[in-house]
Amino acid sequence: MNTIRVNQKAADIEALQLELLGVPRPDAAADQCIIEVASAGVNPSDVKATLGLMPHAVWPRTPGRDYAGLVVDGPAALLGLQVWGSGGELGIRRDGTHGKYLSIQASAVRAKPASVSLLEAGAVGVPFITAFEGLRRAGMPQAGSTVLVCGGNGKVGQATIQIATALGARVFAVERTAVPYRGHASGEVRMIDASREAIAEVVRDETGGHGADIVYNTVGSPYFEQANRAMATGATQIFISTIEKPVPFDIFAFYRGQHTYVGVDTLALDSGACAQILDQLAPMFASGELRPFPVLSDYTYALANAKDAYRAVLQGATERVVLKP
Repeated sequence: MNTIRVNQKAADIEALQLELLGVPRPDAAADQCIIEVASAGVNPSDVKATLGLMPHAVWPRTPGRDYAGLVVDGPAALLGLQVWGSGGELGIRRDGTHGKYLSIQASAVRAKPASVSLLEAGAVGVPFITAFEGLRRAGMPQAGSTVLVCGGNGKVGQATIQIATALGARVFAVERTAVPYRGHASGEVRMIDASREAIAEVVRDETGGHGADIVYNTVGSPYFEQANRAMATGATQIFISTIEKPVPFDIFAFYRGQHTYVGVDTLALDSGACAQILDQLAPMFASGELRPFPVLSDYTYALANAKDAYRAVLQGATERVVLKP
């Protein structure tokens, strides 16, 4: 039994019915590769899709957006290559990565850096791609610029911090309580305890009144007002999620501050678009400036235990959850 199949929506994780099927290895069509999946990250969007919370998801399907594995069929030049990837269409609009085999366009196939193991490579995708795409659309941090990351210990937050510090930016990161930064960074990360520190005051006081040039708000509404106050003139704030949809919005402060808001939805980035982002990230992983998330044995699951993996993600696992087909 080597592929997960979800046939219908479920009211909650306990009602979710995952069928485990035995599926033979497919043959590669023209311009396609067949990947034997070695590891596949489990993202919150994967779990939400299985619960029917993605309106454009098709049924039935195999979930999963991220993967790493071996090319076992396709163009001769790619056979035997260890690869990594992700795609906003995978597991949503077509069968995804939570199975032993994945069929994908050869043009979207990318060799993983040798410095990243197959297990780790399957957990890189969505968080780093989301972080990079938001920063790209904000103009990318520069040496000496200031970046504020709301939700700094989340996986997208950690990926953002890795990229920003590798590019020489000064980074502030917000969490709800007093906790240290949990991830890799190429420079100092000033953690802000939102339970007792005023975010905007800290950022402005410690930047000589300048504020943040880029705000990556991974949480949305809880930090919206404080993040706005922390923005430098001409700054950009990036959003990828929220708790409350409506928020108070001071139009006067927005245009007086010459601010820009950027919304990022990586479900709109297909495998080809994600491959182009991995092209930008790969040299930084190869050099060691970026590091993959640790993949711990307690958070690594066989396909037969996929429901436990989905439950762990839905309950807010602090570590990266990975399936090993």
